[in-house]
Amino acid sequence: MILRPVLIAVCAACLAACATAPELQAPALDLPVAWRLEAPWRVGQPEDAASKGAWWQVFGDATLDALQQKALQGSPTVALAQARLLQARATLAATSASALPQLGLNERAARQKISANRPLSNYASPNFSTVQNELSVAMTVNYELDLAGRVEYSTAAAQASAAQAAAELENTRLLLSADLAANYFNLREIDDELDVLERATGLQRRALELVSSRRELGAASGLDVAQQQALLETTLVQLELMRRQRGQFEHAIATLTGMPAPQFSLATDRQERTAPTVPLGLPSDLLQRRPDIAAAQRAMAAANAQIGVANAAFYPSITLGSTFGVDSRELASLFDAPSLLWSLGVSATQSLFDGGRLRANLEFSRAGYAATAANYRRVVLLAMQEVQDGITGLAALRRASLQARTARAAAQRVLEMTTARYDGGLSPYLDLVTAQQALLASERQSVQLLGQELVTSVFLIKALGGSISD
Repeated sequence: MILRPVLIAVCAACLAACATAPELQAPALDLPVAWRLEAPWRVGQPEDAASKGAWWQVFGDATLDALQQKALQGSPTVALAQARLLQARATLAATSASALPQLGLNERAARQKISANRPLSNYASPNFSTVQNELSVAMTVNYELDLAGRVEYSTAAAQASAAQAAAELENTRLLLSADLAANYFNLREIDDELDVLERATGLQRRALELVSSRRELGAASGLDVAQQQALLETTLVQLELMRRQRGQFEHAIATLTGMPAPQFSLATDRQERTAPTVPLGLPSDLLQRRPDIAAAQRAMAAANAQIGVANAAFYPSITLGSTFGVDSRELASLFDAPSLLWSLGVSATQSLFDGGRLRANLEFSRAGYAATAANYRRVVLLAMQEVQDGITGLAALRRASLQARTARAAAQRVLEMTTARYDGGLSPYLDLVTAQQALLASERQSVQLLGQELVTSVFLIKALGGSISD
């Protein structure tokens, strides 16, 4: 009789030997050997263990640094991701506890009356009604023999989910800091455009005064005055539209930093800015540097472990249980030897017929793993697309910026020559207006291209995982 529970456990262990999850394998990815580079790109040497920390400091902007710190501390989006990480870690702690014996202490104190009319246990022995006390203290110990691996796979799934939550927190921080930097540089680009427009309106006002004076002297026509007035009014309209866009970016920055938009303002800061050179690693480095790829990989591991949990449900669940305590009707005799009680046993539960429920759960787990594997491949492909877009986009923007500077210098010379010819009566006023508009367009284009370079640099750093290695 004593050997029977042991024999049952051994048989169950043999049966459970097949209850395993499949080996975790990442989907095959056709990663390129290197990025398709254009000058002036260079290949960096990333360190996989390097912190994905304050990457925005490469721009050398103290205001941006302060805003980033405020955002990481006050953003509700980051707080939400942190709370989810704490939940995942708590779930892991609770799941890991299943691998340990569970101890309990039961106490009971009652005074009860037993019915004389209860069913008889023996026809020769009549029942009597009694009123008596019952005092009991017992300690219980229960331990599940994880022969089929249910607890092991459940713990592995919880570990992967906790790691996934940690990676998602890092990804949330990366997205937040990238969004903040992009909005900040868009706002600074508008500041530069506003400066160009304000200087242009100053020139246009002086030109309007000049042409009005020439008209009074009979050297200019009313058409010249009207043309200059129209140009000035058009520029003023553009100024108001740019101020509106600046307000929208300012409000977005306020929200990202966790502040109410009406209470936030950002002063104009027209310091010289340049886009940093971003060194690149190999395409395979993305698998270790991007937190969203890490999160997708952890999701695969969690889904794979769930297959093991679903497999384990086909095999017996065996639990060892024991009780040791005392039971008496009087407190004085509660701890006497005759009051001692104990039990030691093993229980096994095996599903014999469930209408296909366990098989459906297993198929559901397998499909869930297939979905996470497909998502992992999708995230990696999108990551490579984002990096390659950033590489080619920045190279094109830098070439365009060089051409824009040349065009701006040429437009400045044209305006100077046209002004001199108009003052000498050799050119009509329409040529002067045209030259002013061309210079204004060239200056705004140069400012816009620099802003696009800065924003594209931000998105490229984000696409590389938020770390820069020299």
